[in-house]
Amino acid sequence: MEERVEEFLTGLFQAAVAAADPKRALSRALPERPKGKTVVIGAGKGAAQLAQAFEQLWDGPLEGVVVTRYGYAAPCQQIRVMEAAHPVPDAAGLAATKALFDAVAGLGPDDLVVALVCGGGSSLLPCPADGLDFQDEIALNECLLASGAPIGVMNMIRKQISGVKGGRLALAAAPARVVSLVVSDVPGDDPAQVASGPTVPDRTTREAAKAAVRAYGINLPAKIAAFLEGDSNVPPLPDDPGFDGNEVRVIASAALSLEAAAEAARAAGVEAVILSDAIEGESREIARMHAAMALECAAKSRPFPPPVVMLSGGETTVTLRAKGRGGRNSEFLLSFALCIDGKTQISALAADTDGIDGSEDNAGAFADGHTAAAIRAAGADPAEMLSRNDAWGAFDAAGSLFVPGPTGTNVNDFRAILIGDLP
Repeated sequence: MEERVEEFLTGLFQAAVAAADPKRALSRALPERPKGKTVVIGAGKGAAQLAQAFEQLWDGPLEGVVVTRYGYAAPCQQIRVMEAAHPVPDAAGLAATKALFDAVAGLGPDDLVVALVCGGGSSLLPCPADGLDFQDEIALNECLLASGAPIGVMNMIRKQISGVKGGRLALAAAPARVVSLVVSDVPGDDPAQVASGPTVPDRTTREAAKAAVRAYGINLPAKIAAFLEGDSNVPPLPDDPGFDGNEVRVIASAALSLEAAAEAARAAGVEAVILSDAIEGESREIARMHAAMALECAAKSRPFPPPVVMLSGGETTVTLRAKGRGGRNSEFLLSFALCIDGKTQISALAADTDGIDGSEDNAGAFADGHTAAAIRAAGADPAEMLSRNDAWGAFDAAGSLFVPGPTGTNVNDFRAILIGDLP
């Protein structure tokens, strides 16, 4: 890929991430100081950066604890930052969940709990329901991650077997008031879905969760399946009195970040169109749809005449067929690269806005019409690597991984597809 094009696409990613900057987002949404204590809790891949920004913005005393992914910590003076595993929970996550419950225990009606919630919290806050153990929760998480089910379906099921998700952490803080400040990484920006809603309840029912399991053909571990047939640990509903007076504010989202990227593209002289901020589906299939539109633009100047950059967000999924390396954005782009193989004037970046795509250290990758050939020249077969979910290996072979490092925020997938030449 031309260096100039790579720089342009990277600039759009940076604009999207900057729009979700923790300090900027929080400054618009701070609650009023309470008469009593201020306790900060939080979970997610950007929780430490949110906590750091909150400390800088808050003009009174505070205390609290947040949990983030290993390697994502940021220095805080008054808020304890803990680290745990993602995407599969570990014992450190169990300890962090207990620490959050301890932080909100014994509070009164004059106290304020500020919950800083962002993507990744589902894995970082394990808490198996009575009758289940930690290994059951790990087994469920691995099963869901391999299922290809949408994030909303995964979270619906997680809430049924958890002691913290589905608003349960907020209930533990009552009668203190809870203000949840949420960075949305889910399609549609439903705050109850972000991190499986530890402080935000919804109307998920046990029957709806079981219906979703059937609809998506999810092969649950036997113990989890048996648990779902019972009626214990049903998540609290939003009208539970324990939630009275609480507030929820979405402070950053994919929609705002894509709009910022579009503005950056136009400032560089390239028209930008936002296809959607809420795209879901199998990564490789969503890639084929994007590629078809890009090829139509390049060949027939429709639906958008070049030069134009198509932007989209949301959260795609990957149904694991093998144990390759990579994540949903890398898999999207490998499928996309195969579709535009040999074509000119199409270049793309697909990346996770938190800086990490799946289990590796890359956020995503770059691709153009030469990428598939570059993978073959390195001795690999891009189609075969896609078949075994090894997108990381393919782009590593081609030298086109995108590795910005942790960004401190998370508004999910970011895709930018340039059709035509830069001015």
